[in-house]
Amino acid sequence: MTGKALRWRQRRGMKELDVLLERWFTRHYETAAPGLREAFARLLDHEDPEIWLWVVEQAPVPAEFADVIAALRRHD
Repeated sequence: MTGKALRWRQRRGMKELDVLLERWFTRHYETAAPGLREAFARLLDHEDPEIWLWVVEQAPVPAEFADVIAALRRHD
């Protein structure tokens, strides 16, 4: 998936999540490891409340998203 397509897909209905994803994408996506970029793209298939609970440590993070959620937490 192209960067333009991902930039559009990352737009969310939850403002806090929208800001967090956009900031990480803008600052780190291009230089991130391929596996992290792929996990980020798959993460966008999930609903906002689910992603937000993972980010704020209110729900267990699936192993496939552990690295990308950790990256989002570090670079918010």
